[in-house]
Amino acid sequence: MSAIILATTGGPEVLQFVDAPVAAPGPGEVLMRQTAVGLNFIDTCCRGLFPLALPYGLGLEAAGVVEAAGPGVTPGRRVG
Repeated sequence: MSAIILATTGGPEVLQFVDAPVAAPGPGEVLMRQTAVGLNFIDTCCRGLFPLALPYGLGLEAAGVVEAAGPGVTPGRRVG
């Protein structure tokens, strides 16, 4: 999968486009194929205003389809 991450806080220059591994979902988790991702003001704030664990992936708001599910979750549903 491709992702935009930041390994350090700062301006747009800290954004990195990378290939990231995809983990299998655990209990109560899903693997979602994102079909629409909003990069909004909240993502701008994550580059330095809000404390967060680094590295961090952008795209807090998304919609897509559940591709795989851990125990207790039904796959194939549209989610947002």
